[in-house]
Amino acid sequence: MNRITASLEGVVILEPKVFGDSRGFFLESYNERVMAEHGIRENFVQDNHSYSTRNVVRGLHYQVRQPQGKLIRVVMGEILDIVVDLRRSSRTFGKWESVILSGENKRMLWIPPGFAHGFRVVSDSAHVLYKATDFYAPSHERTLAWNDSTLQIDWQLDGAPVVSAKDQQGVPFHKAETFD
Repeated sequence: MNRITASLEGVVILEPKVFGDSRGFFLESYNERVMAEHGIRENFVQDNHSYSTRNVVRGLHYQVRQPQGKLIRVVMGEILDIVVDLRRSSRTFGKWESVILSGENKRMLWIPPGFAHGFRVVSDSAHVLYKATDFYAPSHERTLAWNDSTLQIDWQLDGAPVVSAKDQQGVPFHKAETFD
């Protein structure tokens, strides 16, 4: 597996080895030993699968207690994945990064606890899988405004965004609960 260091402290882009032939391909999407070699020594407790259509914007979500680290990958379609550093002690606090994840490029994204996470579907539809290091805790979930004027995230929209009522209520960055 190839490791690409992202611009945000602790975030890692992973490119698995893909073995392909006329029948299709095979890849190892998770191996505890290989992840540990790349500094990811987390215990994953929950797997999630999200399906969305073009221009759906999900997020930016995080949990203030039971914060989740996430290993994200797309099995079908393409997304623009967004992460925002909410760790006040980090040199990249308040910064964001975007990464294209797709069924075609097979990249994975490791997001440690302490980040808000969201994505926009670029293709007609997308199936997103992610492993989480802690259980979903609705009472501790927070939503950062996807369209915050301070962060000025470039979602690369090619039409009107489709945003849930919950995500439309996200708080601006300057009012967001953050981490030490």
